[in-house]
Amino acid sequence: MASLVNSLASLHSFGFPLLAHDVMSVNVAADLQAQLSQLNNTAFYILGEGSNTVFLEDYQGTIIKPAFMGVDLVHTDTHYLLKVGASENWHKLVLWCIQHQIYGFENLALIPGTVGAAPIQNIGAYGVEIKQFIHQVDYYDLSEQTHKSLDSLSCEFAYRDSIFKQRLAGQIVITGVTFIIPKRWEAVMHYGELKELIEPCAIDIFNKVVQVRQDKLPDPSKIGNAGSFFKNPVIAMGQYNKLQQTWPSIPSYFVDSNNVKVPAAWLIDQLGFKGKKIGGIGCHPDQALVLTNDGSGTGEQLLQLARNIRDTVFNEFSIIIENEVRLIGKNGPVAL
Repeated sequence: MASLVNSLASLHSFGFPLLAHDVMSVNVAADLQAQLSQLNNTAFYILGEGSNTVFLEDYQGTIIKPAFMGVDLVHTDTHYLLKVGASENWHKLVLWCIQHQIYGFENLALIPGTVGAAPIQNIGAYGVEIKQFIHQVDYYDLSEQTHKSLDSLSCEFAYRDSIFKQRLAGQIVITGVTFIIPKRWEAVMHYGELKELIEPCAIDIFNKVVQVRQDKLPDPSKIGNAGSFFKNPVIAMGQYNKLQQTWPSIPSYFVDSNNVKVPAAWLIDQLGFKGKKIGGIGCHPDQALVLTNDGSGTGEQLLQLARNIRDTVFNEFSIIIENEVRLIGKNGPVAL
């Protein structure tokens, strides 16, 4: 077995002190094939900022860290077209847009990660999803060794999901994203704490979102975490109505005439998991959706606690909650 000498601790926000066989940086999308050919068909994993990825054990392959940068702006009469390198930091892009009076992303402020990760996850918050703004996603097809693009419809976006997490998972590297943002701005403020705002401008919404996220979510630089560990489950209206008979206060958000979204944090909180720990891994005392590493935790402890939460939620509510965070074992992605 090849020796493992490259630390992963600083490459994922959970901070487990693990190793990889190698770490390779790619600065230009056109150079991808040449650098990938050096791997001689050995395992590799494409990693952005590591804010939504947890390495559970030493990784036996090569970590590829793209550095595809740049922001190009084009105006039309009605829209802004924004072509952005996949490695740009997402929140810095939101700030850039605010500074240039381009509004629409403010509800998505302070979401960790890169621009390239945004379409993979179909990131969303406070009533807005990124699919609303995506015009095109550029990527490199690893098997066909060619650069391609998909329009928004072809990305097969769903709640925290896309073709990039499904059929194209592990087969492509996103190199850039083109966003289309209407010049006519409309506030989205029907979700959560934003309802408190009265006739806000975009900057008001931005400031409120930043404040709420900073109050609710722990800073990964102070305690290891990957933000929201679980997705909010979508359940049938009939199941929700039945649950209300036992849990009258169970909250929900409208999805369509047949389905509602239930906050996973509420489900977990009802079962008393806040503050519970297995070894160095804990359920945050103030935010049930966040699992943390106090610096002494292990991947096995994380799996134990996450599976305990998932199974207990199912046993109590008959609801399956899925991990939003990507879990990586020694040979690649693993299931919870």
